[in-house]
Amino acid sequence: MSSTLAAGSWSSLPSPLSQWILDVVQAMGHTHMTPVQASTIPLFIQHKDVVVEAVTGSGKTLAFVIPVLQRFVHHRRSYKKNEIAALVVSPTRELATQIHSVFQLFLQSQPDDAPQYPPPLLLVSSNQSSPAQDVKRFLETGADIVIGTPGRVEEFLLGKGKNAVSTKELDILILDEADRLLDLGFHQCLTRILSCLPKQRRTGLFSATMTDADAMSELVRAGLRNPARIVVKVQSKNSNRLLPRSLKIYDMVCRPSEKLVQLSRIVEHETSVHNSARLIIYFATGACVDYFYRLFSLHGHLPPAARTKTLSSFTSAPCTPSSPALLLATDVAARGLDLPDVDVVVQFDPPSDTKAFTHRCGRTARAGRAGRAWVLLCGRESEYVDFLAVRKIPVKSRPPFAADLTPSSNWETVEDPSVAHSLQTIRTHLLTDRDLSDKAMTAFVSFVRAYSKHEASYIFRVKDLDLVGLARCYGLLRLPRMPELKGRDVREDGWKDAEVDWDAYAYADKAQEAKRLATLASKPPISAEKSVPKMKKAVAWSEQTARKEEREKRREKKVRKRKWLSAQKAQTADEGGEGEEDREEEDAREDWEELKREERLTKKAKKGTASAAEMQALEAFADL
Repeated sequence: MSSTLAAGSWSSLPSPLSQWILDVVQAMGHTHMTPVQASTIPLFIQHKDVVVEAVTGSGKTLAFVIPVLQRFVHHRRSYKKNEIAALVVSPTRELATQIHSVFQLFLQSQPDDAPQYPPPLLLVSSNQSSPAQDVKRFLETGADIVIGTPGRVEEFLLGKGKNAVSTKELDILILDEADRLLDLGFHQCLTRILSCLPKQRRTGLFSATMTDADAMSELVRAGLRNPARIVVKVQSKNSNRLLPRSLKIYDMVCRPSEKLVQLSRIVEHETSVHNSARLIIYFATGACVDYFYRLFSLHGHLPPAARTKTLSSFTSAPCTPSSPALLLATDVAARGLDLPDVDVVVQFDPPSDTKAFTHRCGRTARAGRAGRAWVLLCGRESEYVDFLAVRKIPVKSRPPFAADLTPSSNWETVEDPSVAHSLQTIRTHLLTDRDLSDKAMTAFVSFVRAYSKHEASYIFRVKDLDLVGLARCYGLLRLPRMPELKGRDVREDGWKDAEVDWDAYAYADKAQEAKRLATLASKPPISAEKSVPKMKKAVAWSEQTARKEEREKRREKKVRKRKWLSAQKAQTADEGGEGEEDREEEDAREDWEELKREERLTKKAKKGTASAAEMQALEAFADL
């Protein structure tokens, strides 16, 4: 079923909401329903299974939270302490925590004169709670609503809680970001979870995008009964838009060496010109996030919000354009999470999963607010703009910023002079702690690996990537040993290692430095014999000529032998005999064994472990 309903008032629902639920909704500032809420809530309340696809920021969370709570009110029954009434499965701990907070907000507002429902139970991987403690908390609180990530839910139902948790009375199952659950490899886990749930239940699949993959179809068949399909998209005159009109997306093409400089200027431009206060910067890998977080903290150029209490700090921390809050993230924070008031999204690295582009951009311009998104591209990556256009994602190109934030006029021919200063500044910081250099190297390698696995591989090709320019952006002290750099003369590309005494270069952490020194002391000294490469034995010209003649004779002999064997084979076939065939097979086996022996000797010679006799045998093979 394709939704065509416009957003309406909450009072227009066929079944009116309980007053306390409506009071919380209005206190949250939602005076009217969004299209996805107007389409989904009536069906879900009326016992229909639903498959909901709606754009980012459309209000999907309330579209299932409200029906779950309203069904509790309608049932007017209490569940036993070991029974679950509603189960919500989410792909990430951050999204599960957010959903839990929404349920908790409603349940904390229950009126005293109404039946009281226990607080929801959150199941996520953390150091605060083990699976056994999850079961204990569940039995102690008597929670009716359980929210968690797939692995933790499976352990709760089929592991530690197998004999303690009852799902016989389960009424509602929610799979939030359903396609993401499959993308992250949770298909088998979800199948096991579904196998232990009652078939007489209501099920809802919610996502910003749906895939036609067999796994999704199988999940729908196994988990839902004759579901209503709800698709809510933003309409434009010519086509369906995947993103709201209030979002402006810009691409900036620059050299890999200039990416960090341009990132700094984008942030400066957004905060000074547009008064932006909250920004999200997306990187390709967690190692990149870890490194650049440490780098920005040292630099002071880009003051980030506190890192792991991340989401709460980012959303609640006071910030101004002069002191902005920055969230450095991977695609874990690209979808599902409700991060209000995000002004700008910057994609330092384009996502390897092309679907993630819209999810990243969708973190801003939510609920009718204006927002801007930037993506940094290098060289051939500019073709990504055409790729996005095919997917009806409009992107406007902007030239790189000069130092004074005006459009650079010569960016295509001259490298930004600030790159050299940035490289020197980063290297100076890295030299204060060897751990920073390790993190830089790990981040660089992890990015190249992620780049090599990009879905749009015909655009994002490692062989076209300026690895030296990228290494300068990262501020590496030296280049890592990796296949992509093998055989390249990086000096021709302008690379120069930093002047570092690597034996004296220390870790700031005393324990880490002590371990390094102990490892260094335990290494045996490199002998002069091993340090000098072995020279190939010189052979006199006359001897070379004799060997060449001998090889020719052997080749001729082998050719004559093959011809004779062929003739014998033909004669034997006419006479019905098999003796010569047996001899030919025996010769073939001998040749095969000879080749295997030659290969073994060659490997030993390369490793330097061949004896003198074996080296003579190998030379004899070479003469054949």
